[in-house]
Amino acid sequence: MTVRRPSGVTSRLVTDPLAPLLELSGVSDAVQAAREAVDAVHRHPTNRKRWPTTAAEASVRAARASAAIDGGDAEIPPDGEVREPVLAGALRVAEALGGLLTTWERSPLQVLARLHVLAAADLVDDPDRLGRPRGDEATSRRLELLAELVTGGTKAPGAVLAAVVHGELLALRAFGVGDGVVARAAARLTMIGTGLDPKGLCVPEVWCFRKLSAYREATAGFAGGTPEGLRQWLLFHCQAVEAGAREAVGIADAAGEAR
Repeated sequence: MTVRRPSGVTSRLVTDPLAPLLELSGVSDAVQAAREAVDAVHRHPTNRKRWPTTAAEASVRAARASAAIDGGDAEIPPDGEVREPVLAGALRVAEALGGLLTTWERSPLQVLARLHVLAAADLVDDPDRLGRPRGDEATSRRLELLAELVTGGTKAPGAVLAAVVHGELLALRAFGVGDGVVARAAARLTMIGTGLDPKGLCVPEVWCFRKLSAYREATAGFAGGTPEGLRQWLLFHCQAVEAGAREAVGIADAAGEAR
């Protein structure tokens, strides 16, 4: 992704590559609203002590929605044996995320490779394709730039960085299969790692599935790289975080009632 300076933005030197995004109309307000919605979830009485239970439910819902976005069957069979390959991969990814956070913060490309192995294990015939992004120079450079952002190359809010990680991985399609599940999982890791959603309680993936046409339109806008395309993607992504927070409140309410 190349962040172009939006029209009307001052010409002062910008050392943070994502700083111009916060000057796009409506983005700062949307980021703040997303932050407040997530904070409210973490203050929910159930999440003060029982957050591991609600986080586990959120993780499964995220995996099911992510699989459905990519055309998989989101229903887990009554016997618990998941045979549908997209959902099986998404659930493997969800289960692994907690143990990948530390590595994500220092070596995100290594984590992306691992996520792809988990997501696409049942989707490719050649195991040598697993965890191996395309080797062309443009893809490699864009992945390197994304890794620099994740490892401290920006001070942008977590909602912005998560949106950029999510959008860039969707735009790149670096692995050729399983990229959607990988992109959404990487965004989830970013929300956790930046402290936006440190316990992984929110489920923005559900909103992306429910608003699938708008999601695809917004991702295409991001890939186009124009200021308006970037703005629309950031606004959509912040809306997804807010909706994911509402989903998390429902999870917490249900868990509280089940006690």
